[in-house]
Amino acid sequence: MVNKLKADWLSNIRGDLLAGIVVALALIPEAIAFSIIAGVDPKVGLYASFCIAVVIAFVGGRPGMISAATGAMALLMVTLVKEHGLEYLLAATLLTGLLQIGAGYLKLGGLMRFVSRSVVTGFVNALAILIFMAQLPELTNVTWHVYAMTAAGLGIIYLFPLVPVVGRILPSPLICIVSLTIVAMVYNIDIRTVGDMGQLPDTLPIFLWPDVPLNLETLMIILPYSVGLAIVGLLESMMTATIVDDLTDTTSDRNRECKGQGVANIGSGLLGGMAGCAMIGQSIINIKSGGRTRLSTLTAGVFLLVLVLVLDQWLVQIPMAALVAVMIMVSIGTFSWASIKNLKDHPLSTNIVMVVTVIVVVATHNLAFGVLAGVLLAALFFANKVGHYMLVTSEFDEATDTRTYNVVGQVFFSSSEKFTESFDFKEAVDNVVIDLTRAHFWDITAVGALDKAVIKFRREGAEVEIIGLNEASATIVDRFGVHDKPEAVDQLMAH
Repeated sequence: MVNKLKADWLSNIRGDLLAGIVVALALIPEAIAFSIIAGVDPKVGLYASFCIAVVIAFVGGRPGMISAATGAMALLMVTLVKEHGLEYLLAATLLTGLLQIGAGYLKLGGLMRFVSRSVVTGFVNALAILIFMAQLPELTNVTWHVYAMTAAGLGIIYLFPLVPVVGRILPSPLICIVSLTIVAMVYNIDIRTVGDMGQLPDTLPIFLWPDVPLNLETLMIILPYSVGLAIVGLLESMMTATIVDDLTDTTSDRNRECKGQGVANIGSGLLGGMAGCAMIGQSIINIKSGGRTRLSTLTAGVFLLVLVLVLDQWLVQIPMAALVAVMIMVSIGTFSWASIKNLKDHPLSTNIVMVVTVIVVVATHNLAFGVLAGVLLAALFFANKVGHYMLVTSEFDEATDTRTYNVVGQVFFSSSEKFTESFDFKEAVDNVVIDLTRAHFWDITAVGALDKAVIKFRREGAEVEIIGLNEASATIVDRFGVHDKPEAVDQLMAH
């Protein structure tokens, strides 16, 4: 237990503290921006980011991953806030948390195994594009100072790590933010700053219960939004966990993460914050800056509140160009450049799944739609592919006037038609043997195809024998098959 606590909290203190500070600085403008997207006060996003990061540090299933208010969630809140107001958003946030805790206990985190690598790659690339696109408003219709500062920031980010000793100790995004803030203040450069994004809170968040009627009508209003928020939040969190797992060569507890996200969202709603989830951009900043354990997530949350309440007069001076440079670095680092090179090597179906996922996510700005489209396409391609790996050969024994059909492969809805077409029902033979030793029947469509074949042969006057069914296939055939049930066969023949 003690060793586990040390590993989770104290195994990388310096790296986690520095990374947490960088993440906190990058969280502020995003939390404000996401609040504006959702149509609520900047305090709602900032309180949410503080609360979710702190809570998830203790109860989450993936050390080193950053959770806070996110754009994907904010987009789903717009209509609710516009039509019913902030109090209903807080109630929806609480219900979102309860649904996510339920998902954790139902072990729905395990469903991530149905998301193929090509869908994850498409999701990552789409997020990289969205992160970059989100910076474009800060780079359009601006003075040359903004471009110069952004270019200087990118230069610091990519060149500072090359400096001996110091370059490896201090995270370059932090140096970028501090350096450009000092330059902007010393030379009094007229440039957009964090302070221009909105008013920062000046008090600690307080416990409050949403001021909404506790009745069925309220539930009907918030339930559709809460279900959408819960699904998108868990999808983004599970995807981010997968990416952080890859970056750190470690594993995460996805079902614990589902419960943790739920607890964090309930905490956020009770402190006046909006619903949030894991953030791929901030998580990558954290990992790239040296963060590895829960301490980095806790530091990000606590330091965010300290920055907002104590260092607000300095914080508002940070030029947006510095944060734009950090987010462009995140965008470049997030994008899977190998996926472009692999387009010519990977199968066409894999490439189509990846590209469609990217297009749908970028077009809709909704992670759930993109992942759903990718998963459905991947499933269709897989079913089609496996359906082709089914072969029926036959041999004839003149002595006994027996035709033996040998079935090899998987028989299910995709291959059932091919299975039926492989038999010659018009051949005049006394006996037909269907050998299923090397075949497997998966669903009722496959059982129906077997019924059809047996009944057609019997209708032509042949004796049919089925041999070699494995135990799993025999179970489904015995349960749903009708070829050995006279009354069912008569009913089937009537059609």
